[in-house]
Amino acid sequence: MRKIILLIFFINIHLFAYSILIINSYHKGYQWSDKVIRGLEDVLIQKDYIDFNILYMDSKRISSSEYFESLKNLYKIQLRNRKYDLIIPIDRFAYDFVLENYYELFETEPILAVGIERFSHERVKKYSLQKKVSAILEKRDLFGNVNMIEKNFYNIKKLYIINDKSINGKHTEPLIEDLIKNFNNRIKLQYLKEDDLSSLKNYPFENGSAGLFIRFYKNKNGKLNKNSEIINFIKNSKIPIFVTDSLFVGKGATGGKIVDLYKLGKESGQMALDILNGKDAMVIEYKDFEYFFDYEKLNEFLLSIVNLSEPYTIIHKKKTFFDNYRNLIDFVFTISPLLVFLILGLIHNIYKRKSLEKDLRKRIEFDATMLNAIDSPIFWQDSEGRIVDSNNTFCNLLELSSDYLYGKKLIDLKDNHNIKQIVRMISNYNLNKNNNEFDFIDKDNNKKIYLIKQAKFKEQKIKYEGYVTIFTDITREREIILEKQKNRQFAIQQSKLAEIGEIFSSIAHQWKTPLIEITAIAQELFYTRKSKSQNINEDDSFVKDIMQQVTYMTDTINEFQKFIMPSNKKVDFNIEEAIETMLEIVNHNLKYNNIKISLNIKEGTNLIVHGYKNEVMQSILNIINNARDALLNNYYKDRKIEISLFNEKSDLIIKIIDNAKGINIKNINKIFEPYYTTKEKGHGIGLYMTKVIIEDKMNGKISVENIERGAMFTIRLAQRK
Repeated sequence: MRKIILLIFFINIHLFAYSILIINSYHKGYQWSDKVIRGLEDVLIQKDYIDFNILYMDSKRISSSEYFESLKNLYKIQLRNRKYDLIIPIDRFAYDFVLENYYELFETEPILAVGIERFSHERVKKYSLQKKVSAILEKRDLFGNVNMIEKNFYNIKKLYIINDKSINGKHTEPLIEDLIKNFNNRIKLQYLKEDDLSSLKNYPFENGSAGLFIRFYKNKNGKLNKNSEIINFIKNSKIPIFVTDSLFVGKGATGGKIVDLYKLGKESGQMALDILNGKDAMVIEYKDFEYFFDYEKLNEFLLSIVNLSEPYTIIHKKKTFFDNYRNLIDFVFTISPLLVFLILGLIHNIYKRKSLEKDLRKRIEFDATMLNAIDSPIFWQDSEGRIVDSNNTFCNLLELSSDYLYGKKLIDLKDNHNIKQIVRMISNYNLNKNNNEFDFIDKDNNKKIYLIKQAKFKEQKIKYEGYVTIFTDITREREIILEKQKNRQFAIQQSKLAEIGEIFSSIAHQWKTPLIEITAIAQELFYTRKSKSQNINEDDSFVKDIMQQVTYMTDTINEFQKFIMPSNKKVDFNIEEAIETMLEIVNHNLKYNNIKISLNIKEGTNLIVHGYKNEVMQSILNIINNARDALLNNYYKDRKIEISLFNEKSDLIIKIIDNAKGINIKNINKIFEPYYTTKEKGHGIGLYMTKVIIEDKMNGKISVENIERGAMFTIRLAQRK
């Protein structure tokens, strides 16, 4: 008997070794907290040595400070003679209540906070509870949900983040604000925080949008929304609604990356056991997220899961043939083993067909979204010329709907001004395939330039063929090219004008000598006339000398005039003559600076070039002027420029070499850049325009390198074969 009593005593001690108090922020029947507590209970109830008690604060319906003060006084009485081994507050209201009133209600009991979104070590320290508080945080994966929606549902362009104005809603706001601040991808995000559920129901959601539901349990006036009202809003919403926890799974939500509240409760129960077994205080973040989708809602909003690699669950999926006729199939298997292979083949075909249908639907949705996102007008015609399909851009171009165009031939709609232009453009394209750029005048009389491309498609199995026509708007590109040509021509003239000052200086020097000669002849004639000793032959000699000087001056100015005039047309010209003409203009300036220049032509060189003569002269002049400026730093008896001409394969090579000690290695790769100069008063466009003329206008090539005593510019020009 004594042994039996001791055994019963031991069993009682073992059965109730630990006692746990669960304080629920809400009322019994509130599904969010009920699911969490159910998970907790299923873990703790398996341990026959744990006793637990639950208190309900009902904070959803009453949350005034007076109510919490009364609740504290009530709990003082209830808990006066009770001693617990662990306190588990569920959600933010219970957690805040326990922290603020800990030393009035408890003594040394540890705390495990369940379902809160944020944890502050400073706040725990404020109440001197550093080593007593553990927590499992329920952080909704907002970024994960938005990322999943963006990657999988291409027809969703905007996402509304739906949250209420409750205390819990304010705790979630930093996560929402951080998401909107750092998310800068395809989908546009908008934070939506209405005053009450009725205004949320009547909100004008945009087409192509969806909602991410965080919570809307409480209106601004404090009225608690019933779960049935929230479910009614989600079910009847005109846009797909995604959720972040399992509360609305199967109740109208389209899907989401969710926190399973029951599993959150189970993990909380395991954490409670660890604390009871002496583990130190800890704070962990619940990350066991799951993906779920409602098949009926996906179909309702024409959504397909295309890029989700993680496992996911689909609910409300329609039953397959196998599901509907399972009993019959089992019976057939039983009575007819010979039909096994036939049935397996049938099942395989059905499964394959469903998979193909699903893949085809995904592909159709993807293709439609992709084609409508393209700015270029595109349409399809069958072999008879009937329109099979088109993208939105083509419909907008014609100002007609795709339904109206379907099955019609463009040629039958020529009364429409826009279609008339399209027909003419396609006809001209077919007649002359080398000319595939065409003008289009829209309703506002604006001109657009389109590049047309047609491709033939053919399906061998069903013998179906037709044409795809694509219009690419190149108006802006052509405007840019035209503007670029104008700017380059202007820059060429600007560069040429920059050289005019120096050329005028050269001409002035060249004219001084003949003017002095003319003056001397005139004075001599005057004095000889005065002495009346001159005869007619002497007069003729004077006139001849004067005319010779005037002719020289006229030739000089004529060459200068030809040089400054822009070349508008490509011509065949002799490069030797062009260089010698250019040197005549600047020869005096070079002689004045004691610069020796030589022109060497390899025997048998083909000197005829097709292009812009004056621009080529200007290019070589730019190089010589730069060499002249550099040579002024040399000793005056050691200044040389050498120009060499020879053929290499089918190209003419021009090499311009000086002995000005070369170009600084730091600058040699920059000298052809616009507005780059090392001269104190340089304009920085001479060598840039030389490169533009040689490479863009003449289709040639120019390069520079340092040699033994100076620099060498190499110009390569293609010649006609």
